[in-house]
Amino acid sequence: MPILCKPVYIVVTSFYVYVLQFSDCLAYEEEHHSSSHKSTNNKVYKVNQQKTSDIAVHGLLLWASTGFLMPLGILIIKGSIKAEPGSRRSKVLFYLHVGFQMLSVLLATVGAAMSLKKFENSFDNSHQKLGLALYGAILVQGLIGFFRPHRGKKERSYWYLLHWILGTIVSLVGIINIYTGLKAYHKRTLKSTALWTILFTVEVSFIGLVYLFQDKLEYMKKQGVIIGSESSIVSSNQDIPQSQTQKELLPVACGRKRNALENLFD
Repeated sequence: MPILCKPVYIVVTSFYVYVLQFSDCLAYEEEHHSSSHKSTNNKVYKVNQQKTSDIAVHGLLLWASTGFLMPLGILIIKGSIKAEPGSRRSKVLFYLHVGFQMLSVLLATVGAAMSLKKFENSFDNSHQKLGLALYGAILVQGLIGFFRPHRGKKERSYWYLLHWILGTIVSLVGIINIYTGLKAYHKRTLKSTALWTILFTVEVSFIGLVYLFQDKLEYMKKQGVIIGSESSIVSSNQDIPQSQTQKELLPVACGRKRNALENLFD
């Protein structure tokens, strides 16, 4: 019996030694894995902090380009239509329009180059797809602006139509892409973009109202002049006797009608 117990004792002792060594190895591997995981997390955190700054700069550039300068250039050139061709005011507004649009193209180019260099551009989301198409349209619009036919040529009407349609599309798509960019920024960084979304919506609404009222402002002024002139005629007719009104005011009334028609068809 003691002879049989000796081999069993040796086997049990060997088993416990093996288990202790294996547990030590597992503990060492787990500790090494946790320390490497912490260092990896720290590294990812640093990369995300850097990318957060890059994304913010990219968004600021594209907002300044398509969200501010381009719409402002459109408002300026639309306001120059009422100026006399060749006048100083017309030239100043035209060169302001050109300057703002060239600066917006430059900022969009810097923002696009920054995106290609520092971000993962797999073009599998709406923001990146819209951004690529938008930048191509911006370059085409800039080239169309440089090759502008002289006033009076037959091609001028077709050029104006194309330039106007493409410019409107670029501005609208640029505004939409800023909203998708704010959404992508929130998804990447988990930071709230509610304040920036509200501020940008207020800006776009203000620009839209100014754009709509540019055509109506002069018309509203003319309406005020016509209503004021008619009220003055009515008040003056009340003070003049009826016999004199029929004889003396007939030519004046006709003249007033002619002026009103001229104002309507100006």
